[in-house]
Amino acid sequence: MTRGFVTQLVPGPAGVLSWLSVPDADAQPPPAPPRTFWQRRVRDPIVAQLTQGMTPEKIAETIAIGSCIALFPIIGVTTSLCFLVAVVLRLNQPIIQLINQALWPVHISAIYLCVRLGETLFGAPHLRFSIKYMNSLFWDDRTMFFHRFGMTALYAIVAWALLAPLYIAAVYYIALPLLREIARLRAEAAAKAAAAKSSEHPVP
Repeated sequence: MTRGFVTQLVPGPAGVLSWLSVPDADAQPPPAPPRTFWQRRVRDPIVAQLTQGMTPEKIAETIAIGSCIALFPIIGVTTSLCFLVAVVLRLNQPIIQLINQALWPVHISAIYLCVRLGETLFGAPHLRFSIKYMNSLFWDDRTMFFHRFGMTALYAIVAWALLAPLYIAAVYYIALPLLREIARLRAEAAAKAAAAKSSEHPVP
């Protein structure tokens, strides 16, 4: 008897009985090979990060949260922040990192805005500063940076934190209808393509 098959007597030509192997309905499929450590701990998490969050709702969430974090008023930390938030909230990593890089040209303007708004909120005098110098000092001498610009950075972060919920909500509810419409159009196009393909090759 072959694995997954049983031998039965079946009627043949002129009513002659003959032995024939037929599939066994109760036969169990062969067990899947054991998964390796590399597959479970390395490959699968990476694939999940690259492919998760592809519904219109999740993509809208990724755009809203990713663009907000990309404008965080401290240079040099947004890539790490985007990565961590995407892992925690199960957002799509390629999309959030693409948004982070795309918003680099407006990041400097956002920092100035957050600094000035924070100073206004705390009633602090407007400090003249250079983003380039502050960034260089932040990475070269953290102690001196926080001594000279610690309060300025705090003002900017507080202003960003106050604006973030409103910004995220606005971007999310603007992007979501557009993404749903794009998903609908893609689904209709895929259905039409499948229908056209099946009409070209009808099942006999």
